[in-house]
Amino acid sequence: MSSSLNPPSFYTATRWQIFSWALFDFAHTAFYVLILTVGYPLYFKEIVAQSSNQGDFLWGSAFSISMLIVALFSPVLGAVADYGAGKKRFLGILTALCVLATSSLFFVHSGMIFFGMVLLIVSNIGFEAGLVFYDAFLPEITTARSYGRVSGYGFALGYVGSLVSLAVVFPLYAGGFGTDNLFNIRLSFIVAAAFFFVFSLPLFFFLPDKQRTGSLKLDFIKIGFARLRTTYQQFPKYRNIARFLLAYFIYIDGVNTIIIFSSIFARETLKMDISEIVIYFAMVQTSAIFGSIIFGILADHTNHKRTLSITLFLWLSIVAIAYFIQDKWMFYGLGILAGLALGSSQSTSRGMMSIITPQEKKTEFFGFYSFFGKASAILGPVIFGFVSSYLNQRFAILSIGFFLFAGLILLQRVEERAPEKSPTTS
Repeated sequence: MSSSLNPPSFYTATRWQIFSWALFDFAHTAFYVLILTVGYPLYFKEIVAQSSNQGDFLWGSAFSISMLIVALFSPVLGAVADYGAGKKRFLGILTALCVLATSSLFFVHSGMIFFGMVLLIVSNIGFEAGLVFYDAFLPEITTARSYGRVSGYGFALGYVGSLVSLAVVFPLYAGGFGTDNLFNIRLSFIVAAAFFFVFSLPLFFFLPDKQRTGSLKLDFIKIGFARLRTTYQQFPKYRNIARFLLAYFIYIDGVNTIIIFSSIFARETLKMDISEIVIYFAMVQTSAIFGSIIFGILADHTNHKRTLSITLFLWLSIVAIAYFIQDKWMFYGLGILAGLALGSSQSTSRGMMSIITPQEKKTEFFGFYSFFGKASAILGPVIFGFVSSYLNQRFAILSIGFFLFAGLILLQRVEERAPEKSPTTS
C-alpha cells in the first residue's frame, strides 16, 4: 500500500473550525426532529396512510428500508473517503440529496403512501449516509482527551437546533391536522430542508478536508471494497472494537426505535394533540442539551463505558415507566429523563468509538460504526410496527427493552483503553 495514500497526520483545528463542525449538528437536527420524530411521522400516519391500522408498520418499514440501504453502503463510503475521495465532497452530495427529498415532501398528499415512503427513504439515506463523513471529522479536529467533550458540544448544539426549529414551526402546527391546516404542516417540511441547508454551509466553507488522493484516476469504488474486505479480515486483531460495535449495534437499535415512534405513541396511546407533542419534544431536546454536555464531561473525567452503562440503565427505566404510564403530564416528566439519556447515549458512544480506534483507521472504522448504527435500525422499527399493529403500542415499546438490556450486558465486555496498534502495512 502506497504511503502517499495514507491519511495525513493529526492537525489541531481552530475554535471556529470546531464550531463550524458542530454547527452541522445544529443544522441536521431540523430534519431529525421535524421529519423523523414529530411532524412527518404524524402526517404520514394520519393523512398519508389515512389512519390505517398498518400505519405503524408502513412507517417502520420505510425507515428500516432506508437504514438497510445506508448500512450496505456506509462501510464502503468510509473506506473510500479514507483513501482521499474527500469527506467534505461526499457530505455535500448527500446533504443536497436529503435537502431536495425533504423539500419534495411538501407535495405528498393524502393516500400517496408509496410516494411518501419513497421520499422518506431517499431523504433519510442522504441524512444517515452523510453522518458517516461528518462523524469521521471528529478525530481530526480534537485530541483523544477531548473526544467526549467535543462530541457532546456537537450534540448539544444539535439539540439547540431542534429547539429553534420547533419554535419556528410551532405556529404552523397550532391548527393541528385539520383540512384547513394541512398546507402549513407540509410547509414545515420545507422549513426543515431550508434549515438544514443554510446552517450546514459553514462546515463546507471553513472546515478543511485534509484527505487527499494520490491520483484522480483511482477507482474509488474498487478501493473502497478492498479496504472493506481488509478491515473485515483484520477484525480479529481489533477484538475490543468488535465487542463495542456489537453492543452498540443492539442498544442503539432500541434508542432509535423509541425516538422514531415516540410522537406516534404520544398521539395514539396518550391522546396528545400536536401542540402538546411539540412542547414535549422541546422539553426532550432541552434536557438533551444538558445530558450531552454533562455526560460528555463526565465521560472525559471518569469513564466512557461507565457513563454509557448509566445511560442504558436510564433507558431501561424509561421503557418500564412508558409501559405503565397513563397520564400525559407524567409523560412530560418522562421526556426530561429521555432527553438526558438521548444526549448521553449518542455523544458518549461517538466519543468512545474515537477513544478505542487507532488514529490511522479512524475513517475506515467509523464506516463500520455507522454501518452497525444503521443496520441496527433495520430490525427495531419493524418489530415495533408489527407488535403495535397486531397487539398495541405498550407491548411494542416493552419489546424494545430487550435490545437495551442485551446491549448493556454486552457493553460490560468492552475495555476502555488506548487503541490497539495498527497492523503493519506494506
